[in-house]
Amino acid sequence: MVKQLFNAKDKRFKVAHKEVRIGAVLVIINFLLWFGFAYGMGSGDPREYNYILGLPEWFFYSCIFGTLMSTLLVILSVKFLFREVSFDGQDGSE
Repeated sequence: MVKQLFNAKDKRFKVAHKEVRIGAVLVIINFLLWFGFAYGMGSGDPREYNYILGLPEWFFYSCIFGTLMSTLLVILSVKFLFREVSFDGQDGSE
């Protein structure tokens, strides 16, 4: 039974590994968006900041826009890149 659960030929593991890589890429994109906006736009003189909805521009793009973009990317990834996998038996055929 244990050999069946961890069979490397089982396609469910290939799907899971692909989805883990997609998740890791999404985390990296989220971090780059956050870091790029926060430290790229927020490293100047605070007296020269521009404001959006009363928030500093760097904060708005880093925390508000970045979160919305990351959420949208996750939704699109789940909708178009992830597959439903059966947990019953190998390859869902059992």
